[in-house]
Amino acid sequence: MATFKVCVQKQRKDGFYPVYIRVTHLRATAYIKTDKMVTKRELTSANEIKDTFVLEFCIKSIHEYQDRLNRQDTRQWTVKQIVDFLITPEEVMLFSDYARRHIDRLIDNGQERSAKNYKLALQHMERFFGTTQVKFSQLTSVNVNRWIETLSGTARAKEMYPVCIRQIFRAAIDELNDYDSGIIRIKTNPWGKVKIPKSDKTDKKAITAEACRAFFAAPLPESKMVEPLSELGRDVALMSLCLAGMNTVDIYNLRKKDYHGGIIHYKRAKTARSRTDDAYIEMRVPEVIKPLFEKYRAGDQSDRLFRFADRFSTSDSFCANANNGIKAICKSMGMAKEDWYCVYTFRYTWATTAQNDCGANLAEVGFAMNHSHRHTITRGYVQLDFSPAWRLNEKVVDFILFSDATSKRMEKERSGEDGLFRLSPKMLIRAAAFFQGKCLANFEDIGYSNIEEVTKALVAQFPADIPDRSMVQFKIVNCDNGKVHVYEHQKGKGF
Repeated sequence: MATFKVCVQKQRKDGFYPVYIRVTHLRATAYIKTDKMVTKRELTSANEIKDTFVLEFCIKSIHEYQDRLNRQDTRQWTVKQIVDFLITPEEVMLFSDYARRHIDRLIDNGQERSAKNYKLALQHMERFFGTTQVKFSQLTSVNVNRWIETLSGTARAKEMYPVCIRQIFRAAIDELNDYDSGIIRIKTNPWGKVKIPKSDKTDKKAITAEACRAFFAAPLPESKMVEPLSELGRDVALMSLCLAGMNTVDIYNLRKKDYHGGIIHYKRAKTARSRTDDAYIEMRVPEVIKPLFEKYRAGDQSDRLFRFADRFSTSDSFCANANNGIKAICKSMGMAKEDWYCVYTFRYTWATTAQNDCGANLAEVGFAMNHSHRHTITRGYVQLDFSPAWRLNEKVVDFILFSDATSKRMEKERSGEDGLFRLSPKMLIRAAAFFQGKCLANFEDIGYSNIEEVTKALVAQFPADIPDRSMVQFKIVNCDNGKVHVYEHQKGKGF
């Protein structure tokens, strides 16, 4: 058991002696400094304090220390652990204060975007509690669940905000609780009884190649600005599209040293700190956007590749203004507000075009877009060749910007406008009929105007021994557009 004694040590230059409480435990000694001081007159010849006021204050503190230690098992504690425990208030600190310290550490670690989300989550929770001084003890499962209910009307925040707060809380437990020594400063943990809802599933934002061509061909709306936002939005959208859907934050952060030999070399900001390969990628710059590289090139005094930072203080501001410019073009095109594009639209469009119209599989699309990969360890061993991503990017750029080819999505939309399977005498069709899985009749020919004519041609080949009321399956393939129509008829009714 620790023992305590009021004492002084060295005299200061001004003649005062700071008052300490000496702590002795397992033959080791440490000191807790108080805010009291005495002079030589308040000390005995043996340097014992005789000032009654100071002694009363220190003895009261010792009684509080003994009371707190009596509620702990301190047999395995060191004297330093005892002092650390005693000088830390029982409410170790406010959750709000710890959260802000945690957010500052994220910023110091270069995780500004994550820090922003954590800050938004903390601010929302503080508004719910009505104070910027939220305590750990206030974060009970009941209170946290009530807070989450207030987020139910949001699409993404209802999941993101609670996850951020939970991460801060877990970091606090790991840092402030010492389970090996039995020092438990945070005594509540509500998250076992808290259910965090899933964010709403976002609609696919990709547009067709045809819509993409129309956007870039649209005239810019009138503006009195020297550098209109609509022009910025169009140029940034084109840069993102032609760089395999590169994010605005990565465009904004590019340095001159990152661009050489016609290739940009960068680490994707969103995942660089969570991947063993630092989310590194190299992308060859297509010729079509090299004029934009010159147009927005930063001055010689700047180490940045582009001068966007001269106009916008942060990457978020840059992205927001680029999106505003894109929306201005969409508005001038007469589009409904709910259909307006943003920069991310062109990232989705790149991925969709690569897969649907350029024959890439999902792994190739993910590689070119610098997505996380399940073979992260293998990637650490291999000196990656990024040229397959460059070739795929060129295919996408050529398909969208340098051709008038119809996209697969547009073909489907056009062929499925009325949901009907149509035939004409000029169309080549392949037709077959099946009974109990066996092909009864088939042909491939032209000259049929409707399904009934095809059915009659097939039925004419049927054997006579098919029982009445038996079901026969028919399949017609339009060889010109690839559409398939399957149906069945009963003998005695349909044929």
